[in-house]
Amino acid sequence: MLHVHNPIPAESIRLIAFDLDGTLIDSQKDLANSINEMLLQLHRQPLPEEIIATYVGDGVGMLVRRALGDPADEHLVERGLDLFLAYYREHKLDHTYVYPGVFDSLDALRTIADGEPRKMAVLTNKPVNPARAICDALGLSPYFFQIYGGNSFGTKKPDPEGLNTLIAEAGVAPGETLMIGDSDNDILTARRAGTWSIGCRFGLSSHTLENIHSDCMVDSALEWAIALDPANSKK
Repeated sequence: MLHVHNPIPAESIRLIAFDLDGTLIDSQKDLANSINEMLLQLHRQPLPEEIIATYVGDGVGMLVRRALGDPADEHLVERGLDLFLAYYREHKLDHTYVYPGVFDSLDALRTIADGEPRKMAVLTNKPVNPARAICDALGLSPYFFQIYGGNSFGTKKPDPEGLNTLIAEAGVAPGETLMIGDSDNDILTARRAGTWSIGCRFGLSSHTLENIHSDCMVDSALEWAIALDPANSKK
């Protein structure tokens, strides 16, 4: 169900930035399998998939660190990261899929009500190369003028650097921009950049959305288009 806290001015939104994992795609099983393969190679016990999912959202470095129990040994974290990435590069598309309703919403959101094209982009904390490869393989890339990852800048979400860059590249104002994501990082990024935000309660990190106020909350990707229906924005 759509929960609107602040009606988003749909006809003014000219740029939409999407998170990837837990927003556009369900990558939980492939991330969990890659983490558990890393743990096995380090002679550690595997973790339940549901636990690993709660570690997602702050980039692969933090994902690996959390899975290892936040060790003080930085060499262990680096070794774990190398093992994780080596496995994930080969298995990132074994089970990952686009959430139901995503393509329908992306098609609906491509244009504003007056027919003007709307720019869309991906801003994820996942490394940029696997992010782009996944978007290519799953047919998402044609929708986006840019795909930035967690290593595209010197900072990651919730730092607004990436979103500010997209705003500048799209030639729009923060008030004409919307960030859609499943974690508090996404909503904080939007807030710090001065943009609108939609929180996705169906995602991998949706438990973190309880701690922060977004302009709108949705239970499915189909509701993105409903939230940006001009008729709803005037209610």
